[in-house]
Amino acid sequence: MVFDRNRPFNDLPLLPSETDLESKAILKKAIAANRELAELKGAGDAIPNQAILLNSIVLQEARLSSEIENIVTTTDELYKATDEDPSKLDHATKEVLHYREALWHGFENLKARPLSTNLFIELVGIIKQTNLSIRRVPGTKIANSRGDIVYTPPEGETQLRELLANLELFMHAEDGIDPLVKLAVLHYQFEAIHPFTDGNGRTGRIINILYLVEKELLKIPVLYLSHFIIQNKTDYYAGLRQVTEHNAWEQWILYMLGAIAATAQQTRIKIFRIRDAMNSAQELARTKAPKIYSKDLIELIFELPYCKIRFLEQRGIAKRQTAAVYLKSLEDIGLLQSLKVGRCKIPYSKGIKVYEVFRID
Repeated sequence: MVFDRNRPFNDLPLLPSETDLESKAILKKAIAANRELAELKGAGDAIPNQAILLNSIVLQEARLSSEIENIVTTTDELYKATDEDPSKLDHATKEVLHYREALWHGFENLKARPLSTNLFIELVGIIKQTNLSIRRVPGTKIANSRGDIVYTPPEGETQLRELLANLELFMHAEDGIDPLVKLAVLHYQFEAIHPFTDGNGRTGRIINILYLVEKELLKIPVLYLSHFIIQNKTDYYAGLRQVTEHNAWEQWILYMLGAIAATAQQTRIKIFRIRDAMNSAQELARTKAPKIYSKDLIELIFELPYCKIRFLEQRGIAKRQTAAVYLKSLEDIGLLQSLKVGRCKIPYSKGIKVYEVFRID
C-alpha cells in the first residue's frame, strides 16, 4: 500500500492491526498508565458531591477540547453562562457548552447501551447543533496551518459505515488487548475514518473518555486529555500522520499512554486541591460565619462558582432575602466577591478560592 495524501485513503487497514500492538515498551508504559488511572478513579471518592467534579473538570475539558479546534472562550464566560439566556452567549461559549452537553449525553447513555456508530452520530449532532450523519459528499481534505493537504480521509458512505462497524467490533472484542492500548488504536482509527463533515476531533475526544467509563476504568468522565494534547499538539498530529504514512503504531501508542498517565496524575492532584479548598472554606465559614454556615451552602458555591441568590432558593437553602444575607456573609469573610458592571452590581458572586482551584493552567 502506497499512501498518497491527496487521494482518499480508502485502503485504511481494518482493525486489529497486523503490527504488534503490545511491544515490551508499550506494555511497560501501559502498566504505569493503568496505575495512574486506577488512582484517579479512587480519588474521585474524595468529593462525595460528584456534581462538583462534573461542573468543573468536565467544563474545563470541554473548553480545552474546543480550543484545539480554535474555538476559544474563557473560564469566566463559561461559569457566567450557567444561568444566562443562550441567545446572549457568544458563539465560542455556546460551542463549548454544546460539547459538555454531548459528553453528558454520552455518559448517561452508557448506562443503557454500549458505544456505537449511532451514539457517535448523536454526539456530533449535539456538538454541531444540527442533524449530521455519515459523510456522503466527496471532497473532504485535512490541511495544515499553511493550507497544505496532509490527509484525505476515506470517501463513500458505505465505505465509512463499514470502517465504523469494524471499529465497533474491535472496540468490544474480548481479545486480551490492554484497554488503554486499545483506546490509542481506536482514537487513531476514528480520526482516520473522519466520518463527519465537521466535529470529528471533538467527537473523538469524547469517545476516548466514554470508552474509559464503559471499561469501568473511570466512574465519571473527568480525564481531560485535551490539556495534554494542547501542550503537545505537534507530537499529537505528527503521531497520527506517522501511523498513516509509516504504520508507526508503537510511537503513537506510547504517546497516548503518556497522555493518559500524565493527565490522570494532574486530574488527581486537581481533585485533592478541590477537596482541600472545600475543607478550608467549610472551616472558615464555620468559624467566621457560624450563623449562616451549612455544608450544602459551601458545596453549592463549589458546584456553581458564579453563584446567584436564586441558586440558593432553588436548592432550598434559603429564601430570597435570607439568601442575599448568606452570600453577603460569605463575601465578608473572603469566600465570595460581588461583581460589578459599571456602577451597578450584577446579581451574582464569584467564588474567589473556588474559582482559582478550578482553573487549568
